[in-house]
Amino acid sequence: MSLKSRLETDMKAALKARDTEKLGVIRMALAAVKQREIDSDSRDGLSDTEAFGVIERMIKQRHEAADQFRAGGREESAQKEEREAKLLGEYLPEPVDSETLDAEIAGVVRETGAASRRDMGKVMGLLKARLAGRADMGEVSRRVREKLGD
Repeated sequence: MSLKSRLETDMKAALKARDTEKLGVIRMALAAVKQREIDSDSRDGLSDTEAFGVIERMIKQRHEAADQFRAGGREESAQKEEREAKLLGEYLPEPVDSETLDAEIAGVVRETGAASRRDMGKVMGLLKARLAGRADMGEVSRRVREKLGD
């Protein structure tokens, strides 16, 4: 089942259960995915990888908003943002552990024959496709830089 289909199914379930908070979060996510489809002129819809990227951005926005609310002394609003981020996180695949991440990086480096930081684009392109939604790409980039050195 695609992520978009799962969101639509869960939206119907939340409607029936009258779970307003979950319903609002799912509607936001579905709207963001649909907007991304429109923006990308994709007639076939988004791939799950692209949809995971949309959800990841939404989670990051929720965490940043929570930090801002806390800085402004609005703990209740910060907690709401954190709950929304947690609900959105349920739609991402299981994150990879550190060892698996290192093994994946090493495998792609061997596969591409990358030898220096100039080859980082090739490595990151493959890793982004393989690890979408399962790893923080900032952390992946940092580890690739360490691996390739200079």
